[in-house]
Amino acid sequence: MAVKPIVMFPADVLEQPCEKVTVFDRKLTRLIKDMYDTMIEYDGVGLAAPQIGLSLQVAIVDIDDHHGTIELINPEIVEKRGEQTGPEGCLSFPGLFGEVKRANYVKIRTYNRKGKLRIIEAEGFLARAIQHEIDHLDGVLFTSKVEKYLDEEDLESVEG
Repeated sequence: MAVKPIVMFPADVLEQPCEKVTVFDRKLTRLIKDMYDTMIEYDGVGLAAPQIGLSLQVAIVDIDDHHGTIELINPEIVEKRGEQTGPEGCLSFPGLFGEVKRANYVKIRTYNRKGKLRIIEAEGFLARAIQHEIDHLDGVLFTSKVEKYLDEEDLESVEG
C-alpha cells in the first residue's frame, strides 16, 4: 500500500482525543494497510492514526510474536492487573526513550476492520504496546508518563 509520513511532536493532532470510527469500509481497510506499511518502514511495534495525521480511533500493534498484527478500532480497556516498568519510545519522538510504568495485564474490548467485536487479553510487552497506542487515541503521550528518561547507555543495559 503506502508509507505515510510520521507526524512529529508538537503537532496538535497528537494531543487530542480521537473520533470514534463509525464506518467500516474499504477506506478503513486501506488505512490499516497503510498504517502497517508505515509502522514496518519506521521499525515500530505499533502505530496510531494520529501519528499519520488522522484523528481516528484506529491503531495497530505487532510485536513480532504469535499474535500477529492486532487491529484496535474504538478500543476500550475493560480490565487491568499488575504492574511493569520498562523502556518506551515513540515514532513521533525519534531518539527519545524513557521508563514508563504500565499495567502488566490488560483486557481490551475492540473492533476489527470489519466491525466485529473482539476481546483481547495481553500481558507483558504486548500489554505495554497496546496501552501505549490506546493512550495515543486518547491524546496522551508517553512523555507525560515517563519516570526517568534514558540515554544510549541506559538502553544498552536494558536490552542487554
